[in-house]
Amino acid sequence: MGRRLNFIFLSVLVLVCLVFGTEYQFIDQAGSIDKGDTAWMIVASAFVLLMTPGLAFFYGGMVSKKSIISTMLQSFVALGVISILWVVVGFSLAFGDSVYGLFGNPATYFSFRDVTVSPNPEFSSTIPFLLFALFQLKFAIITPALITGSFAERIRFRSYILFMVLFSLFIYAPLAHMTWHPEGLLRKWGVLDFAGGTVVHMSAGIAALAGAIYLGKRKEKIERPANIPFVILGTGLLWFGWFGFNAGSALGANGDAVIAFANTNLASAASMMTWIFLDRFQNRKMSSLGACIGAIVGLVAITPAAGFVTIGQSIFIGFIAAIVSNFAIRLNKRTEIDDTLDVFPSHGVGGIVGMILTGVLAKDVGLIYGETKTFFYHLLALIIVAVFTFIGSYILYKITDMLLSMRVREDQEYRGLDLSQHGENVGD
Repeated sequence: MGRRLNFIFLSVLVLVCLVFGTEYQFIDQAGSIDKGDTAWMIVASAFVLLMTPGLAFFYGGMVSKKSIISTMLQSFVALGVISILWVVVGFSLAFGDSVYGLFGNPATYFSFRDVTVSPNPEFSSTIPFLLFALFQLKFAIITPALITGSFAERIRFRSYILFMVLFSLFIYAPLAHMTWHPEGLLRKWGVLDFAGGTVVHMSAGIAALAGAIYLGKRKEKIERPANIPFVILGTGLLWFGWFGFNAGSALGANGDAVIAFANTNLASAASMMTWIFLDRFQNRKMSSLGACIGAIVGLVAITPAAGFVTIGQSIFIGFIAAIVSNFAIRLNKRTEIDDTLDVFPSHGVGGIVGMILTGVLAKDVGLIYGETKTFFYHLLALIIVAVFTFIGSYILYKITDMLLSMRVREDQEYRGLDLSQHGENVGD
């Protein structure tokens, strides 16, 4: 019965897209479309999409050999699931007409109705509105994929798909609306999130923590990564894609994009070097895994601040984030929480550090400039986002588990998710 319902649900979504979808007619009103901005945003969108396969390699290399394919597919499948969901209702929930500043009216852009190739000045006046929606889609894709590292090696695949849909609709879309919509609650408070430190990384990290707690520990904890070269490859793809993630969030080929581009690279570099030297200072090896995790933490932390700080400040953000996340991972290992790939200590804590330091360092409005309003609103937003995401995600895990049991059987876990969920393996 469950198999039939899955197919019926997909068929209904496709039919909705066919019936209600927009018929595009190119209208460049008064020559408002900027070709340079449009070209850059197409490239940036492609960069961000590449991050999800990069994440698949990054996560896939860190799990045990018997769950590599499953872990990678949990990231990769988001490209399909969220793309369709975003067209039908996700984009409207995130960027539709504001409902009390909390979420968008699902009817505003239902099935991409009125998402045309003409600019929408409310969001960006120089690129097609459709391009803006597709750029935002890439953020919506990678966010639930980030969560998967926390419950790797013990979740049923179809249950994960259901959770991903629920998370995107009820957690991600409202956070995107509150933070990035002109009428969003946090946006009107003056909370700064240039490219998703709060919306993407904090939400994913905190939802990951809720998932690790809800699903419990693995029966067999294998801490030896299956394929370090996969991790290095994934890190490289993520670093490359992050230039689109952050510099693309300037929504044009302009000075803000250049600043964000530079800050992204330097924060990651500083964090990577801090991580490996800190490991050596603590009498641990300067490992390739540590270098990769450090680089990602720096990218996470600079994301909310990318367009608001100087190059020197970006290096400082990478430095601080590496120290805090490094200790958070060591602390997490001493607890009973089995966050398989340390998603919360890296993405959650890294996002929190970045959000706080944005409130401290942001040009003209940060704490170091004598302004307190932005900083205190950032602290308030941090509490709201953390509570909303943790409680909301925990409820969604519970609902998913009631509809489709989330955890694999013990024998399936021992066999590995590649064989038990997909009937595939990476070979002897």
